[in-house]
Parts: sequence; C-alpha cells; structure tokens
Amino acid sequence: MTEYFDFDRRIDRGSLPGEKWGRYAGRDILPLWVADMDFAAPAAVIDALKARIDHGVFGYTDPWPGLVEAVIEGIARDHGWRIEPEWLVWLPGVVSGLNIACQASGEAGDEVFTATPVYPPFLAAPANNGRRLVSCPLVHDGTRWGWDREAVEAAIGPRTRLFMLCNPHNPVGRAFDRDELAWIATLAERHDMVICSDEIHCGLVLDEDRPHLPIAALDDAVAQRSITLMAPSKTWNIASLYCALAIIPNAALRRRFRTAMRGIVPHVNLLGLVACEAAYRDGEAWRRALLDVLRKNRARVDTALRGMPGVHSTPPEATYLAWLDCRDTGLDDPAGFFEAGGVGLSDGSPFGAPGFVRLNFGCPPATLDAALDRMQRALRSRL
Repeated sequence: MTEYFDFDRRIDRGSLPGEKWGRYAGRDILPLWVADMDFAAPAAVIDALKARIDHGVFGYTDPWPGLVEAVIEGIARDHGWRIEPEWLVWLPGVVSGLNIACQASGEAGDEVFTATPVYPPFLAAPANNGRRLVSCPLVHDGTRWGWDREAVEAAIGPRTRLFMLCNPHNPVGRAFDRDELAWIATLAERHDMVICSDEIHCGLVLDEDRPHLPIAALDDAVAQRSITLMAPSKTWNIASLYCALAIIPNAALRRRFRTAMRGIVPHVNLLGLVACEAAYRDGEAWRRALLDVLRKNRARVDTALRGMPGVHSTPPEATYLAWLDCRDTGLDDPAGFFEAGGVGLSDGSPFGAPGFVRLNFGCPPATLDAALDRMQRALRSRL
C-alpha cells in the first residue's frame, strides 16, 4: 500500500510568527520568497519531536550513535558517498559553516572566490572574516547556466585560498555534473585552494537523470581539500530547528575548522538533532512524494511564464526555486512591481543580479497557481 502525503493542504502560516508570511502580515500578498516550503514536515519527524518533548528534559546533548548512523546511511543511500563518523562537525546552520570555512582557509587578507548570482551569505562571509571576495558571473548558454571557465581562471590569484561552491545551486537551480565538478577540483588542486561546497539542497534534485554528486565524492584528493555543508532543513522543511553538518575528511582542516568555531558557534539544538535523525532514517518516502509535487509545480511555473512577456527562466534541475530574468520587461524594480501585484518574491540584487527575481514554488499547487495568475495579470495591466 502506497503511503499518502497531503501536499495540497493550505496551512495557515499567518496565524503564528514566521519570517516568510510575517513579512506581509495584514496585506494581500502571497509570499514566494524566502527558501522554506509551505508543507508540514513529515509525520515521522513530528512524531519523533513529540516523543522527545514528552520526555520533558532538554539538557545539553551531543550527537548520539543512532543519529550519526542515520546520517551516514542516508548520505550513502541518496548520494552514493560513504563518509566516516569522525568527518562530521555539527553546526546550527550552513551559513555558520560558510563563515567558519573562511576563517579556516588561509589568513586575513586572503581571497575567497565564488560565482554570481549566489545565495547572499556567500557574498557577505568573506568580509565578515577579514577576507576579500573575488567573483565572476555564471553564464547562460541559451540552454542552461554554467561556468565561464576562462573568467574563473582569470579571477583566481595567488592569494585565493577558498573556492565557495553552491551545488545544487541557489538560485539558478543547477545540479552540476561530473565534468564541471572535476574541472573545479582540478582548479582547486592547481591553485591549492580549499573547496567549501554548500550542498543544502542535495536532497531536492528534480531531474531523475541528473542525480546529485557531492564534489568530495569524486576522489580522495578532492575530499582532502573539501568542506561539504549539508542539512536536513531544506529537504524536509525543518529550517528553524537549526541543525546542519560539515563533512571534513582532512583531519588538519577539520581541526582548523573546529578551532575557528570555538567560543562563537553554539551547540546544535537538541530538537534539531532529533528531527535530523528521523528525517534521514524515516523520511525517504515523504521526500520522494515531495519531489513529484515539486516537479509538477516546476511545470506550472514553466507554463505560466509563457503568459508573462519579458520574463525568462530555465527550469531548475534541483531545488524548489525558479530564477526569473525580468530584464526584458523594462521594469526598474521587478520585485517591487510583483509585490504591488500581490506576490512577494526575492529581489535578485542581493544575489548579485539586479533585474532578476527568485520564486519559491515549494507550496500547495493552489497557492502557486494563484500567485502565478497575479503575476500574469500585473504584467498584462502594463500593456
């Protein structure tokens, strides 16, 4: 018997404090901006949390063997990568990991490379930690987003100590292939760079013929210069439980990372650890059902865009985020324009790409259809 999961239910998120819906409290605006979904977490996760709450004691707690085993088995099952328990460093979030990676790689004044557009904390982390950001844009070849390899080579210099990779990519939705990752690995070896790879969306690859490949899984050489950041938060929609992990095979790099954390990064939330174990151990059926819903929602977005003159997008291979190029609309502020039309989207400027917006389609189909209709009507009203 196939287990049923209700992804059509529209949960009232406005009745409780929350960033996504709270931004537009009291206004008729559908929020499709910040990257959390409007679906209830899996029942297995909720039941595990209830059981732990019923225990009634919430003292300091380190990760336990069953949790570590669930994570290791889940990563092996989903990504074909067998990691060792000692490689794990637990964190309250991936953003902490990005900042700590800057500290653990090189010295003050060194450079950190990333490509734009990208999740805004990538652009802020180097300066937060006394490093200098160097970047170049990803390019669109008419079919998909990818790397301008010559531009990347030109941007990297003798003081570039860290390559910050986002894979699957937020916001363009790429799941980078083996050839692309091998090129990055070779580049890192040639320039003696550490690779910090944010793989928080690794469980949300939508194209079944393009599975997620962790860059550290290519071979031991790249693993030894890698910091891989993962979390159950995006896949199972438990972001505010604050549980993530860094996978660092190289012992010396792991020590530097832990040293940089000392006195700054707190222990992981106990309930986040409980939810993490339940998600990796018992959340696979829910995840597969979610992916089917997200694929259908991705198709909804693609269809609706045909009725939005001047808006272009490539369907994402992964994530629940659509990256919309609005530059041909002539709008100076596309995010503000669509907000005035009743839809809240993420402005592309903080990602390093003015003229773009990011749309979160991780919501019930009825919510998404209503938002897309509002966007179409707003654009038609300009004609």
